[in-house]
Amino acid sequence: MEQHLSQYKIFYEVAKTGNISRAAKELYISQPAISKAISKLEDNLEVTLFTRNSRGVHLTEEGELLFTHTKAAFEFLDRGEKELKRIRDFNIGQLRIGVSTTLCRYILLPYLKAFIDKYPHVKITIESQATAHTLSMLEHQQIDIGVVAEPENKKSLTFTPIQNIHDIFVSTQSYLDNLHLREGDEADLFQTANIMLLDRNNLTRRHIDDYMAQHNMVPNQVLEVTTMDLLIEFAKIGMGVGCVIKEFVQDELDRKELVEIPLEAEIQYRTIGFAYSNFPLSSTLGLFLNFIQEQAIIKN
Repeated sequence: MEQHLSQYKIFYEVAKTGNISRAAKELYISQPAISKAISKLEDNLEVTLFTRNSRGVHLTEEGELLFTHTKAAFEFLDRGEKELKRIRDFNIGQLRIGVSTTLCRYILLPYLKAFIDKYPHVKITIESQATAHTLSMLEHQQIDIGVVAEPENKKSLTFTPIQNIHDIFVSTQSYLDNLHLREGDEADLFQTANIMLLDRNNLTRRHIDDYMAQHNMVPNQVLEVTTMDLLIEFAKIGMGVGCVIKEFVQDELDRKELVEIPLEAEIQYRTIGFAYSNFPLSSTLGLFLNFIQEQAIIKN
């Protein structure tokens, strides 16, 4: 646009009011400044935009054409300003979150509930998928934030820890009793029991595989399951020994529905948190991160 926007604004107000004096009052500038700006715009466009008489000004044919476009442009800008004000007043925005089904249920949902209660107008999209996919989407800026176990290589990510989790093996006491009755008390649990693990595409499974390899634990019979919820339910009905996250079955352990299998060496804990790109944050993501920090202070 060759002409300064202010000239078009002045033209628009004069055309809308049909009077230079009224336009000057609307714009809080002098009438001579209005006339000068209109004359300069006419010179630059090489057309006459107004005809003048004692009653005011009237648009020429060329002026009518320009007014049609400037009217649409300024009304569009006005709608944009009102929308921004609405977003600011009501905290309207969009937040795209990537999270596995397990972490969504046990970690994210409590935060989401409290956040929605406080900011009900934010539009939230959940991408439910494996953690590896969440990290990939973060790297390609396809989501705003992810709930993940702390990655070894953070690359261009910022990681905010919120909770440590501990992987353990559990089963029902009746399953262990029947196994000992059948195989003997001295039998190797990992050679005789039905060991239930997440499938090999899961980062948790890789963590457990590394642990078992390090401690020369070679399960003889493995049942692969796609979700942590299924692992927990299968363990509760006595299908075998399941590798689950202790914090997610604490109630079952307290009620003795499940018992923890003692290990010679504990599995190294993992840290769960929110990961997001180091690129400039959107206002909505900044709002969510501030909320997370507030919740962490409350919990501590």
